[in-house]
Amino acid sequence: MTKADIIESVYEKVGFSKKEAAEIVEMVFDTIKETLERGEKIKISGFGNFIVRDKKSRVGRNPQTGEEIEISARRVLTFRPSQVLKNALNAAAEAAEAATQAAAAAPAAGNPGGQGPSA
Repeated sequence: MTKADIIESVYEKVGFSKKEAAEIVEMVFDTIKETLERGEKIKISGFGNFIVRDKKSRVGRNPQTGEEIEISARRVLTFRPSQVLKNALNAAAEAAEAATQAAAAAPAAGNPGGQGPSA
């Protein structure tokens, strides 16, 4: 899903004009970005947490040559989904699995013996 898809979804569901929907989505993303730039945590109930972590510099190895190199200090963004989101994802995965199994069983149920069409 792209930002344009999100704007389209907001436009369809809320009923604002496309321009207003785009402005709202941009404002939300700008707010999230500014908050993360300040190093603050973002907690969205029912969705998850965005956390900025500071990583120290460390020594690593080039996997091709084995040469030691310094990996510089940096900030990384991590996302931890809420239990509600995890449950929703797993429920969707289980429903897709059940649908796949049902579709695989349907042809066999209509054709006793599991063999090809009879001539």
